[in-house]
Amino acid sequence: MTRIPGDPGPLGRVRYALGFRLPPRNREWVRHDLTDAGWRGRLLLRHLYVMVPVCLLLALLPGPTWSRAAVPLLAFVASTLTVAITAEDLRRSRLHRHGLHPPDRR
Repeated sequence: MTRIPGDPGPLGRVRYALGFRLPPRNREWVRHDLTDAGWRGRLLLRHLYVMVPVCLLLALLPGPTWSRAAVPLLAFVASTLTVAITAEDLRRSRLHRHGLHPPDRR
């Protein structure tokens, strides 16, 4: 797989997944990430990278077994559905944050 110009590298990708704005030198990579085919899948995958550790920490909280399973599951399902439903708005916001314009709707 070839690298896209402006690829932020592993640390930059973590910052990007957490919602931080990347420097202007990464603008073309951001444009590709948010406008090329498969952008919804990449958006959901980034969300999973953030939520899986959070859910694992929630599972470590004290309480009955059913609660230690239900709380992380509820957090995971609710947040994933929220991201899936609002994907277009999240993309538009991230594009705006990086000084880019969303593609025209056809």
